[in-house]
Amino acid sequence: MTILTTAPLAPLIERLYTQANAATSPVVDSVSREERDRLMHSKTEYLALYTMLKDLWLPVSRDTGNLLYMLARSSGARAIVEFGTSFGLSTLFLAAALRDNGGGVLIGSEFEPSKIALAREHFIEGGVSDLIEIREGDALVTLATGLPESVDLLLLDGAKSLYGDVLGLVEKHLRPGALVVADNTDYCPQYLAHVRSPDNGYLSVPFADDIELSIRLR
Repeated sequence: MTILTTAPLAPLIERLYTQANAATSPVVDSVSREERDRLMHSKTEYLALYTMLKDLWLPVSRDTGNLLYMLARSSGARAIVEFGTSFGLSTLFLAAALRDNGGGVLIGSEFEPSKIALAREHFIEGGVSDLIEIREGDALVTLATGLPESVDLLLLDGAKSLYGDVLGLVEKHLRPGALVVADNTDYCPQYLAHVRSPDNGYLSVPFADDIELSIRLR
């Protein structure tokens, strides 16, 4: 038995995916594909980009959510860090694993206040708010201090151009055997080069369409 497939979490996740699929953003629609692509690769304009995207949910897929649960549950994770909370769908999958593992803490970072407010409502409704700490602001600041001494899993699903920088903040806390899951890595060639290099202490493989799954070896 898992809380992921029972009430209140299962119907909540179903409802949130329905809302996510229906969300629209006239602001985003007014920007050309070329400009969006440029912003996705920018290391200086990411705050402007994600302010523009504030009405969109940007959730992980259902399959990726289930994968996150499976990885966190099977590894016995008790300390998780998430970059890019948005409205909290991926957080719910990870928190479910923490609950089923017997407890723990998930530290997330999100800079858009309206998303944080709604995400916290979702965590309360799902019965997992006691496991989650969301830090408001730029992750390069919010995740720079105050992390658990030993982190079991890191999810990277915020501004793609910052994956390497955020990993650099969390890396010293990753225990040997810790997992790093990065979504939408087709925007992150430098990050992929880092985790795929045997000199940097990871074993890393691409998974599904654009997910990179890495394990910290030392």
